[in-house]
Amino acid sequence: MTSTTTTPPRTELRTELRDFYENPAVPVASGSPRTLRQARLLAAALGPSTGPAGRTRTILDIGCGDGTAAATAAPLLPGHRVIGVDWSQDALNRARTRIPYTLRAELDSLPFTAGSADAVLFSEVIEHLVDPDTALDEIRRVLRPGGHLMLSTPNLAAWYNRGLLLAGVQPVFSEVSLRAIHGRPGREVVGHLRLYTARALREYVSAAGFDVVRLKGAPFHGVPRPLRPLDRLACSRAPLASILLLHARRT
Repeated sequence: MTSTTTTPPRTELRTELRDFYENPAVPVASGSPRTLRQARLLAAALGPSTGPAGRTRTILDIGCGDGTAAATAAPLLPGHRVIGVDWSQDALNRARTRIPYTLRAELDSLPFTAGSADAVLFSEVIEHLVDPDTALDEIRRVLRPGGHLMLSTPNLAAWYNRGLLLAGVQPVFSEVSLRAIHGRPGREVVGHLRLYTARALREYVSAAGFDVVRLKGAPFHGVPRPLRPLDRLACSRAPLASILLLHARRT
């Protein structure tokens, strides 16, 4: 009898995803309206780094991609240290042109001591993860008590997705393959594995050991130009917005 060894399906998926994100053609940046809104939320939460009560704070941009989010936040966070972390070497090569500190690491074993970070930027990463539970556990571990989590992710229940579902069309942001788009508008594959509604995201982050401070909406840069005024209007109600911006604190 001949025995054979097989690669576990989860390992195969991780390898496929790594190859996918090392492809320079895969987008690793988000739209500037979302990154600017998120940066303002973080700056307001942290406050100034100067003055009697001020101090330099460590901010981790986990899943930093090409460094767009960190570079957008940096001018609003003078005196603080922003470190970009990603598992894609191609993304980090691009990030180094925008931010001074970068590090290659896995999200399930971050090379930081417990309680060493004051804030974590987690910009449009969670929807790409095979295991978001472990990632949030690691983020909670490296954050100091009361540390800030700034998470953004596409909204499954965005105003236009509600209409698309009623028409029997696959929602925007959702993907059934890493090779091509099927059954929904758009032509760009970006590797989304999980999608959240506002209610699901709030409950999920709370269950992971965080206190949700606020949940806001942001526009999506890929919305056709004639529809952008509607998309900006929808931001006033997070459950309808294209992008969900969540601010939480480690309990």
